[in-house]
Amino acid sequence: MPAKRRCQLPGQPRCNNAALRIVGDCPHCQSSFCGTHRLPEHHACLKMAECRQEAFDRNKERLESERTVAAKIAG
Repeated sequence: MPAKRRCQLPGQPRCNNAALRIVGDCPHCQSSFCGTHRLPEHHACLKMAECRQEAFDRNKERLESERTVAAKIAG
């Protein structure tokens, strides 16, 4: 049986908790983390600025596609 993957939180003291299998992988920095450090905000993700910009752009596109335009009444 292979050894358990451990949380890859950088710094001292190191986190020795087991990394979560599915939700513990950060899609931005490609590292594995435990339940406490799995969110980008909690492990000081190096790609946090890119993550926020991508989310901002996605929300902007969605909101612009849902924009309501008032119909002009011919008078």
